[in-house]
Amino acid sequence: MDKLLHLRVMSAVIGIPIIILAAWYGHWTLWLLSLAVYAVAGLEMSIMLKGLKLNPEKWMILIGGLIIFASAYLYKDEYIGLTYVFLVIINLLMMAFLYPRISPLDVFGNLTAILYLSNFIFFFLTRELENGFLWILLLLTATWASDTFAYFVGKSFGKNKLAPILSPKKTVEGAMGGVVGSIITTCIFALYIPEVSVIFLITLGIFIGITALLGDLVESALKRQAGIKDSGQIIPGHGGFMDRFDSLLLTAPLVYYSVKLFII
Repeated sequence: MDKLLHLRVMSAVIGIPIIILAAWYGHWTLWLLSLAVYAVAGLEMSIMLKGLKLNPEKWMILIGGLIIFASAYLYKDEYIGLTYVFLVIINLLMMAFLYPRISPLDVFGNLTAILYLSNFIFFFLTRELENGFLWILLLLTATWASDTFAYFVGKSFGKNKLAPILSPKKTVEGAMGGVVGSIITTCIFALYIPEVSVIFLITLGIFIGITALLGDLVESALKRQAGIKDSGQIIPGHGGFMDRFDSLLLTAPLVYYSVKLFII
């Protein structure tokens, strides 16, 4: 086992039980963990924005996330749209009154960070659904399976580059392996959620596999433009929190709204 893979396994052995335990307890435990992940990722994102020659306001990114998380804790997703509009208006007013110290580009960077990273709240919201623990387990395991299958299939059989500029190591074969991994995982959950159509779970698995890949590429584009390899160094073998959770930032809202719209 190479050193990088060894570090990744060790990080997973430590981190996954913490996440699963928080998901099991749910409520304020998972809410607090999700908020903590948002806060660390927000600090990492501010470094990326500086690499993009912007001047991010860390306090605004953190407070914006806290407002969204507080709204979700109190009202679930009932006022989440209104909360987003409120934060957009506040940031635009801050640009108007603090110009030129805060430029329009700086504000757009702040808003991107807040709206992008606030997808962490869907961990908490997914857990609050009916059968929420099973759905969040499906979300986590299918996304992780997609990443894992993509890594090993790409390493073993990858020949055709998928996005050579953004992520030179990603291959078409690896991407297909990732989709297969997520489909296998969601099909396993058919045994535990028999009332849900297998067709729905297979379809969800396909979209999780595709979305997980897109989430990875989104962060790769940000890092590439900012001129950095990793978003941070807090997780051995992975880098920063954004490096570890980039796929989940897009798969979490996908699973939440798929279940809410078509199952519940």
